[in-house]
Amino acid sequence: MTPQLTRWNALPRGDAEAEIVACCGSRRWASEMAARRPFAELAALCETADAIWWALDRADWLEAFAAHPRIGERAATGSESARRWAAQEQAAADSATEDVAARVAQANRVYQLRFGFIFIVDASGKSRGEILALLNQRIQNNPRIELREAAEQQRRIARRRLEKLFSGDGEAETK
Repeated sequence: MTPQLTRWNALPRGDAEAEIVACCGSRRWASEMAARRPFAELAALCETADAIWWALDRADWLEAFAAHPRIGERAATGSESARRWAAQEQAAADSATEDVAARVAQANRVYQLRFGFIFIVDASGKSRGEILALLNQRIQNNPRIELREAAEQQRRIARRRLEKLFSGDGEAETK
């Protein structure tokens, strides 16, 4: 067990929820995670996180999606960890030309009008061009399929953030 996980396991429930919500953005997910403590290891925590995520309803997923900035935008709200993680996840996309950046912004608007939520993608390591191609591909999905795909992308993002928060790699903010 890492020192970060030991510390989080010992927090009062409300504090534990407040800290972990930055990994996902769904308050219900954070509440369920805090309620299932203690976790002996990161792998068990991640497996539980996935199980809770898939048991949530559409409203919980949409709450998590809304916690993200659009691709190419910077988060103005949220915890310091969440803003830093979003910036890291989108870092490769920052090198796009103005034309590609404008096309991503336009596709983001079309996507949100079509589906009612922002485009969610695990952007780590993806260029803005790759993200644009994914956006253009996924905008063709029917709404039910796209909601599940967005949920899977959110699950991947949450998993990466949980690993950062509890692995002790120094990238997460601890209290």
